[in-house]
Amino acid sequence: MPAPRGHRSYDSYDSYDVVIVGGGHNGLVAAAYLARAGRTVLVLERLDATGGAAVSTRPFPGVDARLSRYSYLVSLLPRKIVRELGLDFRLRQRTVSSYTPAMRDGRPTGLLVGGGERRTREAFARLTGSDREYEAWRRFYGTTGRVARRVFPTLTQPLPTREELRTRVDDEDAWRMLFEEPVGVAIEEHFADDLVRGVVLTDALIGTFADAHDPALPQNRCFLYHVIGGGTGAWDVPVGGMGALTDALAAAARGAGAVLATGHEAVRVATDGRTAEVTYRTAAGEGTVAARHVLVGASPRELAALTGDEPPAPAEGAQLKVNMLLTRLPKLRDTSVDPREAFSGTFHIAEGYEQLAAAHVQAAGGRLPKEPPSEIYCHSLTDPGILGPDLVERGHHTLTLFGLHTPARLFARDHDRTREELLRATLAQLDAHLAEPIAGCLATDADGRPCIEAKTPLDLDRELRLPGGNIFHRELSWPYAQEGTGRWGVETRHANVLLCGAGAVRGGAVSGVPGHNAAMAVLEATGAGPVSRP
Repeated sequence: MPAPRGHRSYDSYDSYDVVIVGGGHNGLVAAAYLARAGRTVLVLERLDATGGAAVSTRPFPGVDARLSRYSYLVSLLPRKIVRELGLDFRLRQRTVSSYTPAMRDGRPTGLLVGGGERRTREAFARLTGSDREYEAWRRFYGTTGRVARRVFPTLTQPLPTREELRTRVDDEDAWRMLFEEPVGVAIEEHFADDLVRGVVLTDALIGTFADAHDPALPQNRCFLYHVIGGGTGAWDVPVGGMGALTDALAAAARGAGAVLATGHEAVRVATDGRTAEVTYRTAAGEGTVAARHVLVGASPRELAALTGDEPPAPAEGAQLKVNMLLTRLPKLRDTSVDPREAFSGTFHIAEGYEQLAAAHVQAAGGRLPKEPPSEIYCHSLTDPGILGPDLVERGHHTLTLFGLHTPARLFARDHDRTREELLRATLAQLDAHLAEPIAGCLATDADGRPCIEAKTPLDLDRELRLPGGNIFHRELSWPYAQEGTGRWGVETRHANVLLCGAGAVRGGAVSGVPGHNAAMAVLEATGAGPVSRP
């Protein structure tokens, strides 16, 4: 089955059962499922390699450190997909869930969550002076855990109705807390300590620019997807980096017979609802390929550009992603905790409840937050294999930082200057909790430059075509059917063109769910058996 060639004339082209636009992880999941079902599949990827935002790269010249450059942790990937596609891919749990430094009574302290129930209880008591917040923590996450076990299995099934999902949750208090009232209400009802409230709220804000009490509930949808992954809400470390997953998916797709064509940018999709033609561009020129179905792993914005439809409402990302390589982990002002534990989980910076609210108000008003909130973790503590043996021996480590409440609009006027200003302010918030500046721990690359890179929403739009840098492609949706969502949540107004990326219903994060669901929609539409080439 030959790959397309850009120099072929427009009236002489290959034909496939399915053409997939975009070789990110969701496109690869769809390709593997469909090729295993006997369909002929072509994946057109604009970049020189597959993987999209779920890739591992060596960003620092001359340094043998393979970092998860954009996305970096896994929670929502169903074991079902790993098992059914036979993926050679592993996850490791982090021994510590999170550490949040704080100042109490003029002394540095913090909240360490993890290492067993007794240790976590003691950490809450040291911070707050009683068991109240820990017991509230247990009740709150006991509720979200029950919801997770009931909701997560539905993500790879046809969309339930709202009432069907509500019946499945079977807990009216939990339904109200997560699906009907702003999550800030539940956080304030359950917790009294500002720091504890902030730690809980962060899961509602990762990649989402919202206030805890936003009546439109984007924060609730974000929170829901952060706490249901795997039926537990745990966020695990991909062994070998995120690229190990997409490499395994690419191998599964190729092994099943799919053609992966990198350096092929889809520029137009023409369809009558039954058959389609996809025009693509390569370094050698343009070409066209026919298909019975077209799956689009790119954003709804890119889909509209391909089909000539009305573009969706503008999307906007709100995060700063920073990758660092250190010669050593920095010492902490809080000497009661080992840095190897503090940085192995999620290290919360400037994420108190009131700090998060203030940062949102400032950013909504067009200003960078005075105390930019962020969270950090050290991949190499859980998986040292992402570093070369020499770096491991010398004690080097990676740090991944994810900043919140920095919407794309803040970078529109003077992007580079604003990025540097935000980076300095973000690192200053980290330094406030360190016994030594983070800059003194940075490794240098082959050219003598510090090993640190920062990506704003506009960087992600330029590099990955995420609309406005939105890591979810658009606002997250509820995991139930609404008007126009279709049976699987991947349908578009064109019967044979489906979304298979993060912009689908139940999209967002590294899950493979939209890819799986788009493949299931195609197989339902065409029958379970192999389809001959048209």
